Amino acid sequence: MLSKPIPLTHNLVLIGGGHSHAILLKRWGMNPIPGVCLTLISDTSHTPYSGMLPGHVAGFYTFEETHIDLRRLARFSQAQFYLDQAIGLNLDNKQVICKNHPPISFDYLSIDIGSTPNTNTIPGASQYSISAKPVPQFLAAWNQLIETVENNSKNIYKITIVGGGAGGVELALNMQTHLQAILEKAQQPLSNLIIHIFHQGQTLLTGHNSWVSSKLEHILSTRGINIHLNTKVSKLEKISENSYQVFCESGLNVSCDIVFWVTQASAPEWIKASGLTTNKKGFILVNNYLQSVCHSHIFAAGDIATIEHYMRPKAGVFAVRQGKPLFENLQRIILGKSLKAYYPQNYYLSLIGTGNKKAIASWGYLGLEAAFLWKWKDYIDRKFMNQFKNLPVMSSGLNSSQKIQLNGKNNQDFLPCTGCASKVGSQILERTLNRLNFIENPEVIIGLKFPDDGAVIKLNSEKLLVQTIDFFPNLVSDPFIFGQITANHCLSDLWAMGATTHSVLALVTLPYGDDKIVEEILYQLLQGCLKVLNNDQVSLIGGHTLQGSDLGFGLSCNGFISPENLLRKSGMKPGDLLILTKAIGTGTLFAADMVYKAKGNWIDNAIESMLISNQKASEILLEFGATACTDITGFGLLGHLLEMMKASQVSVKLDLDNIPVLLGSIDTVKQGIFSSLHSQNLAVATYISNRQKVLNLPKYSLLFDPQTSGGLLAAIPQKNAEKCLRKLIDLGYNQSSIMGEVLEKNYEIKVIVK
Repeated sequence: MLSKPIPLTHNLVLIGGGHSHAILLKRWGMNPIPGVCLTLISDTSHTPYSGMLPGHVAGFYTFEETHIDLRRLARFSQAQFYLDQAIGLNLDNKQVICKNHPPISFDYLSIDIGSTPNTNTIPGASQYSISAKPVPQFLAAWNQLIETVENNSKNIYKITIVGGGAGGVELALNMQTHLQAILEKAQQPLSNLIIHIFHQGQTLLTGHNSWVSSKLEHILSTRGINIHLNTKVSKLEKISENSYQVFCESGLNVSCDIVFWVTQASAPEWIKASGLTTNKKGFILVNNYLQSVCHSHIFAAGDIATIEHYMRPKAGVFAVRQGKPLFENLQRIILGKSLKAYYPQNYYLSLIGTGNKKAIASWGYLGLEAAFLWKWKDYIDRKFMNQFKNLPVMSSGLNSSQKIQLNGKNNQDFLPCTGCASKVGSQILERTLNRLNFIENPEVIIGLKFPDDGAVIKLNSEKLLVQTIDFFPNLVSDPFIFGQITANHCLSDLWAMGATTHSVLALVTLPYGDDKIVEEILYQLLQGCLKVLNNDQVSLIGGHTLQGSDLGFGLSCNGFISPENLLRKSGMKPGDLLILTKAIGTGTLFAADMVYKAKGNWIDNAIESMLISNQKASEILLEFGATACTDITGFGLLGHLLEMMKASQVSVKLDLDNIPVLLGSIDTVKQGIFSSLHSQNLAVATYISNRQKVLNLPKYSLLFDPQTSGGLLAAIPQKNAEKCLRKLIDLGYNQSSIMGEVLEKNYEIKVIVK
């Protein structure tokens, strides 16, 4: 018996992927409230863990070891994931204002966006320094510096760090460790690296005890790091392309190559501007329930929040401790229960890494330096991060209707894919159509009798109407992005035929829920669709909606073309070269995403590809004399290529090395993860003449991978192919490639590997 769908009744929106929200999401995935539409808004898909970041700077940890994959965590908690930056709040209408999305409605809101060093009060600081936060921008600059030193190790490098708190001191020591290792490997003097720390306090690490401060000052001095105490930076100027001057109130001036800003934390201006009550520094004031003191339906945690009547430093330990009470109180307020108070501890243990796999412990008036403290810190940090890895698939939220019968067997592990991978296999479709008797009007030039990417109807001697339709269940958890992907996918059939797009009708399946939630999902979905339609001058002229267990979306598309410009799957000629405009691999990547085996940046990259419209590519292919064209969708690269071969009565030679693939798709194939449509697509493998030689190559499997919003595949006369490829790349189709050649008729595919 199928389980009944649970209607959505509450909108809970989380802004930011900080430590508190990461813990909340993990706990929510283990114990969700049915009917809550949970949304995470984050400007990055990988959030750093502050405890391991200095070790990452030193080279002790990899990026993956130090970052929480928010896409994976959102999938686990069944949350919508919006990759965007919040820039404001409309409190009257209960909406989050984002940089790239339409306003996002909420019933309850939680904010955990961290803080950034304050660069606004010092002239030149915001323009010329690298803030320690946001971490992604900091790491980009740090990795660029590493690359520069590796490539030019004979140069002298002068680094300035503004801020002598725990963050600045740890950064200095761990930066020195990594860069000196590079110099040592290149057999260059360690004196080529010069580091300055500027601190306006009388002692380092304000807020820690005197022993810890003195000990770290001694370590820094011993390692040759220049310390400037009681020195306030007053101005930062750019002298040349890679040279800066640091001016201090004391009259001290220091030149350097790069400046890192690690001063006291500040809050983004939009927090206070939104109308939330804040303290003097702009941080959200909350009570002991982590609840805004002025808006009871809004919560905040981590660095962005200050608990009223408690003076506590902006330290990661508090954000971690707040994760559990934040989760509990958000669930309690939704369920109508009384909230539980949280009281921050007076003292906390701080373990400060010294860059040499040792650490200093600071707790109240006590301090200790030892190698075992680093091992202890490493154990604690890895234990914290491990809770976000190897998430149990059993909590994926699949209901009994998704554990289906297949070929008469009970396949409990069968996960039906979404996107275009949810379509019926080509052979099932072909056999079914062969059993039907249908009538076509004489005006139908292309229809079921001679199928192509779209149907073509003759309007008059000068104009043809091209029509196509596509529909599939939600592929990504962000309806605004899903709307864009679907629009690109559906219109692609028209572009593959060279048509000028005109208008569309929409078909939407919406999940059951309260009117306000259903309306919000529909609004986000159609706004995403319109973003593509408006950009391509296509009109949305109507449609139909219905409700079901899951979100689904599709378009019926209309376009026009003159008979002489019509591109078909037929038309390939021996000697033509085959150009593919996008990389393949969406099927295996999103299948892996369903079982938490895909990395967030892999999905980011795949979505970026799917958001690229094929319209300009179609125009370029026509410009260079394309003889045949199709778009790569559910039947995979080989399935759609075979349709072109049969229609053109030719054979094809494919260069496997030249077929572009999406980031991570080889990794997921190696793990044995395939789309649910992949096995049906394998039927066309019989046309590969040398398949035994390439059968075990991971990239071979991707030839059958179903694509959503895939690229165009076109046959181009050999004399035009290179010019066509260069123009495609110049206009943003960066992964376009010449991947094969058309041969004489014998209906076979030969796959070559260099």
